[in-house]
Amino acid sequence: MRTRYSAVAMVLHWTIAVLILANLLLGWRMGYLKGMAQFDMFQLHKSIGITVLVLSVPRLAWRLLNPPPPTVAPMKPWEHRVASATHWFFYVMMIGMPLTGWAMVSVSPYNIPTLLWKTIPWPHIGVLHSLDAAGKAQVEAIGGGAHLYLALGGAALIALHVAAALKHQFITRDGVLGRMVPGLASTPTADRG
Repeated sequence: MRTRYSAVAMVLHWTIAVLILANLLLGWRMGYLKGMAQFDMFQLHKSIGITVLVLSVPRLAWRLLNPPPPTVAPMKPWEHRVASATHWFFYVMMIGMPLTGWAMVSVSPYNIPTLLWKTIPWPHIGVLHSLDAAGKAQVEAIGGGAHLYLALGGAALIALHVAAALKHQFITRDGVLGRMVPGLASTPTADRG
């Protein structure tokens, strides 16, 4: 019986996780900057966000076509529900945050082009970019609120996710963390004895 996620799932998980953590930090930090430093930070933030979006779509497809391995750890029904809800909210965050950011850039009165990684031109969302000023302001307000709440909810969920992973690794010792971390055991300690 398979006890680990596939190598593809692991690579996508850890790459996206690092990018999201970096972008949450950049998003917080860029509010304190001014001038070109802020502009450069925004461009990097957009580059990372679009990269997360581009990687999250195949990650979701991979998840749907390659279900995760069954859990061998004894978990209560509520734990399974919370774990499942957490994972699906992560997909909402991984796709929703970049989309709301892209929407805000597309309606921004500054009309600044996006150049991903200082190289690849990224278009505005045409239907949003062609709205009148009032429509753009409304999209910017809704998108900005959604972007912020997804970031705050995502940061809280990341903390919960990490805490749960550490609990499984060091308290329950049931191998759950090893399902996604190469080199760690992916079965409960009692099963390995």
